[in-house]
Amino acid sequence: MAETIKIAIAGPKTGPVTQYGDMQFIGVKQAIKDINATGGVNGKMLEAKEYDDAADPKQAVAVANKVVNDGVKFAIGHIASSATQPASDIYEDEGVIMITPAATSPEITARGYRLIFRTVGLDSAQGPVAGNYIAHHVKPRNVAVLHDKQQYGEGLATAVKQTLESKGVQVAVFEGLTAGDKDFAQVIQKLKANDVDFVYWGGYHPELGLLLRQAQEKGLKARFMAGDACANDSISQIAQNASEGLLVTIPKSFDQAPENKAIVDAIKADGKDPSSPYVFPAYSAVELIAKGIEVAGSDDTEKVAAAIHAGSFRTSTGTLSYDEKGDLKDFKFVVHKWHFGKPKTEVSPQ
Repeated sequence: MAETIKIAIAGPKTGPVTQYGDMQFIGVKQAIKDINATGGVNGKMLEAKEYDDAADPKQAVAVANKVVNDGVKFAIGHIASSATQPASDIYEDEGVIMITPAATSPEITARGYRLIFRTVGLDSAQGPVAGNYIAHHVKPRNVAVLHDKQQYGEGLATAVKQTLESKGVQVAVFEGLTAGDKDFAQVIQKLKANDVDFVYWGGYHPELGLLLRQAQEKGLKARFMAGDACANDSISQIAQNASEGLLVTIPKSFDQAPENKAIVDAIKADGKDPSSPYVFPAYSAVELIAKGIEVAGSDDTEKVAAAIHAGSFRTSTGTLSYDEKGDLKDFKFVVHKWHFGKPKTEVSPQ
């Protein structure tokens, strides 16, 4: 048996969505530090091994193979759904437990793999939270639902569209834009022509930031809403004051829970931000691995996975228990309003 239990942290350290990788790395490293400070797991210390997939599917496959070749049996990641899914195929085949703290596409766990888990909810839950909020609380006249044609964005946008239509809200425009595009004049003109007063965006923050800014410049009077992949400070840097009032669905603010104060203080003391949405889901992914190993009495991944499937575990993001697919039985997304230059505020109905 190895002297340490190695845990891979696989996510973007480079590329357009490094912010999400940063959140994951902060949470995992802090959890490893805290668990090691209390004696480790079954007498062994945890050791982080860092891998950069740039949130790219091909690089994620290369990373997954490297994790396997390095003899690492536990992986936390990946972040982007489109990178997580192909990587998960390799982990399942090669006996590596993977826990993603951020990938929300239902397709990742739909295949019923035994070694694949997540500490975040599904787009099939996040989409209805957004759709219901739009229908019941915003009550717009004409809605547009846009996406970036990628696994996460299109899946989330489709779930929002289906929810809106089930509530009798007509979607005037449903359209895919190309990830990486910088000029959205054409789609903004289409939104104005359709008298759209509310826009839902399924995708990541770089495109939404530009869309918000250009919509403001071109006089589109519409409110915007997006999913968890847009809830970071870069949206304010790109969109500036056009980000004011943006609605986002994200996990609960686990940094506000009194029982997490020591973790929050430690992360702040390290000069990092504990309030980003994936920091605590990443932290609890390490807790889940540690508790699974303890319950199994072994770091054999088949035994650990069986323990996770069968158990219920108290973590910094609440009590986690899993269905047969590796999805959480109870996870709630909440709606926040984004503010330019100020902290976001929760606006979910209580």
